[in-house]
Amino acid sequence: MRRALLALCAAVVGLVLGMVPAGAATPPTEFGNDWHDPITAGPPVSVPDTPSCSVTVADTAFRDYTPYKGTYIPPGDTGDPGSPKTTENAEKCGHRWSKVVLRLEGSVAGRQFDRLGYLHIGGVEVLRTSTPEPSPQGIAWHVEKDVTRYASVLRARQPVEMLIGNTVDGTYTGVIKVKVTLTFYAAQGRVKAAAAPDKVLTLQGAHTQDAVYQGQLTTPRNSERIVAEVYATGSGGGCEEFWYLTVPDTAPYSCRTKDGPYREVQVRIDGRLAGIAAPFPTVWTGGWSNPFLWYVIPGLRAFDVRPLEYDLTPFAGVLNDGRPHQVAVSVTGLPAGQSGWSTPTNILVWQDAGAARVTGALVTNQAGDPVDKTAYEPGAERRLTAEGGHALTVAGYLDTSHGRVTTTVTRRLAANSTHRWNADETTDALRARWHDAETVTVSGRGPATTTRTQRTYTMDGATTVDAGNRLRTTMTMGDRADLATLRGGRRTDWSLLDDTYTGDAAYNQNVPRDQRHATGVSRERYRLHGPGSCYDRTLATVQGELTEGRYGC
Repeated sequence: MRRALLALCAAVVGLVLGMVPAGAATPPTEFGNDWHDPITAGPPVSVPDTPSCSVTVADTAFRDYTPYKGTYIPPGDTGDPGSPKTTENAEKCGHRWSKVVLRLEGSVAGRQFDRLGYLHIGGVEVLRTSTPEPSPQGIAWHVEKDVTRYASVLRARQPVEMLIGNTVDGTYTGVIKVKVTLTFYAAQGRVKAAAAPDKVLTLQGAHTQDAVYQGQLTTPRNSERIVAEVYATGSGGGCEEFWYLTVPDTAPYSCRTKDGPYREVQVRIDGRLAGIAAPFPTVWTGGWSNPFLWYVIPGLRAFDVRPLEYDLTPFAGVLNDGRPHQVAVSVTGLPAGQSGWSTPTNILVWQDAGAARVTGALVTNQAGDPVDKTAYEPGAERRLTAEGGHALTVAGYLDTSHGRVTTTVTRRLAANSTHRWNADETTDALRARWHDAETVTVSGRGPATTTRTQRTYTMDGATTVDAGNRLRTTMTMGDRADLATLRGGRRTDWSLLDDTYTGDAAYNQNVPRDQRHATGVSRERYRLHGPGSCYDRTLATVQGELTEGRYGC
C-alpha cells in the first residue's frame, strides 16, 4: 500500500499543480452566483495496475424521501451465462479482487440544503455521505471509497437501497442526481487478492425507546476475528447535529441536554460493555450557520463518513456458540427517548479455514469509571468548560487450528472543551479536543503483535453577528491519527495522518441573495506519511474560486 501511495503521489502532482494555472484571474471581491465545484485534498484510492471492470450500482435522482431500490449484479453476471459480455467481464477482472473502489458522482443546481445519505448493498451499509449546497448555476462533485472489505457481499446478486432524503418545492429547487459505480481490480501475478473478511453481517433489530439500537447477531462457529463498524452520525437538524455545543439543562443556551456535550458510542454484547469510541465532530456543508465556509472545500469527512471500528475478537469465544446474541449500540450523553443519532452497524468476520469450530473464552472485561464533568460560569460572556472520558480493557482467547491466540484490546477516550457565548448568542464559540487511543495485542505462537492507534480530533470555531446583522464564522478543524504496529517489540509499520481545515466567511443575514455580499476564504492541507511514502496536498479558496492546488513532499 505504501509503495502504491508513493506512486500515486508522483502521478497526481502534475494534475494538482495544473489545477490553478499561472496567471489565473484575480478572485472576485465577493461570492457571485457560481463557484468552483466542491473538492477535497485527500488522495484518490490507490489501485493496482491490473485489469479492471466496472458495474453501475445506482443511477437516479432524489426529489423526496423515497429510497432508490435496485439490484446489484456482480461483474460477469448478466443473467445469461453464455453471453459474450459475461465471458469477457469474468475473464477481465475474475472473481478474486485485489481492490474494489466505489465512486459516487453527484450534481445539483438551484437552491437546496445539505442532505445526508446512505447506500446499502445486501443490507450492508457501504457508504454514508452528505451533499454540498449548490450554486444557482449548479455544481458537480464526486466521492471515492475503498470498499474492498465488503468483497464477500459483492460476489453475489444483492438488493440495493440508496437514499439522500430531499425536499423539492417552490423554494428549494435542487434535485440531487447521483451515479454510483464499483470498479473491481483483478488479483493477478504479484498482485494478490485482498485479505478481506470472509463474511459481513448486519444486525437484525430496531431502536428502543432509549435511542439504543439492539439487534441479534449469530456468527459462524469458526470465527477467529470479529470487528464491528458503526456509521454513527448526529444529524436530523436538531441539537444533536451540533452535539459538541450542547450544555447542561441548568445553563441558559438554545441547545441543552441533561449532562452537556460529552458523547461516546458504545457497543454491548449480551449487556456487557464490549467497545467504546469517540465520535468524529462532523460539520455538514450548511454547518455553523454559514454555508459560505463549505461551498468549495467541505468540512473534514463530510462527504465520506467513516465508521467507528471496534475489535470484538475478545468476545469471539462467547459468540462462537452458534446461538444468537444481543448486540446493542448506544450514544452516551444522548437523553433517554431523544432521537438525533443514526448508528447502522456492520459486523466483519474472519474465519479459521482450518477448523469447523473455534472455542474460547472472555477472560477480562474491565471498564474504568466514566468521567463527565461540566462547570458553568455566568456573566456577560457565559462559559462552559467540559471534561469527559472513559477507559475499557477486554481480553479473550481462542483455540484455533494454529494454536491458542489471545487478543487484548485497551481503549481510552478523553474530551475537553470550552464553550463561550453571550445572552442573545450573537457570539458563540467553541474550542474542543477529543482523543481516542486504542491498543490491540495479539499473542500466540511466536512474538506478539501490537497495533497502537492514537486518534485526535480538534475544533476551534466562532460565530458572531454584528449590529448590522452580518454573520461571520471562523473555523479550524483537525483530524489526526498516529498508527504503529510492533512485532516482538520492534516497529514493523507506521503511518501519520494530519488533515487540517481552516476557514473564515461572512455574509449579511435575512436579505435577498444579491444583497448578502458574502466573502470567504478556506484552506485544507492533507498529509499522510508512512514507510517510504509521502502524500501532502494543499487547497485554498477565495470567494468560491480555487486559488491554490499544491502538492509537496
